[in-house]
Amino acid sequence: MTTATAPDYAAHAIGGSRHFLLRRLHSLTGIIFGGYLVVHLIVNATIAQLGDVYQVQVNKIHDLPLLWAIEWLLIYIPIIYHTIYGIYITVTGQPNVSSYGYTRNWNYTLQRISAMIIVLFVLFHVLSLKYHLFGGALAFDPHNATATVHRHMTAHWWVAWIVYPLGILASCFHLANGFWAAAVTWGLTISAKAQQRWALVCTGLFVLTLVLGLVALVASVTVEPAGVNLPAAPAPEAIGG
Repeated sequence: MTTATAPDYAAHAIGGSRHFLLRRLHSLTGIIFGGYLVVHLIVNATIAQLGDVYQVQVNKIHDLPLLWAIEWLLIYIPIIYHTIYGIYITVTGQPNVSSYGYTRNWNYTLQRISAMIIVLFVLFHVLSLKYHLFGGALAFDPHNATATVHRHMTAHWWVAWIVYPLGILASCFHLANGFWAAAVTWGLTISAKAQQRWALVCTGLFVLTLVLGLVALVASVTVEPAGVNLPAAPAPEAIGG
């Protein structure tokens, strides 16, 4: 049985060999970003452990030497490239889910939709927490990590119950589906059976990361640590939570 998928016109627009390299770089940066996301969700889920567990994890991150260089090399640059080339793929791609309603075609379309949600979510997440663009109530202070995350989540009802659920769901789906596609891109899952087995692993990854994200979300809303009455806007610095 055929499983027709959406044609990728980016290959024709950019050129064969160059597209091959750019597409694999896009896949590689997605893997790097995905690895960071998993670690980020694990760290954030420690909020549910109460006490100073989350604060200890944030302190470890901010004690790293040359943190700014690590952030740019392993987070910002991969995200920027992955986003820019992903936008190009989205613009030049031709989803055909209306003609071929196969699972992979639906996942291709959902991958593009989730990517757009993630771009908006990451902009809000970083600009509010790190750069305090949307006011002190949404700002993150690494020295008062749990308290300022709680303040961020409870500042407006739509932050905890619309923005973050959508952002977490889109991120976890994009991660799991992206890992499935990466295995195909790098020739690790050639046969249909190998792809099916890997799909089960990626489904498990989706469930695991989604649970971690929701645990962090619920904990950050319900936990009321000491120190919520903090200065309105701490000085901007690297975000660890």
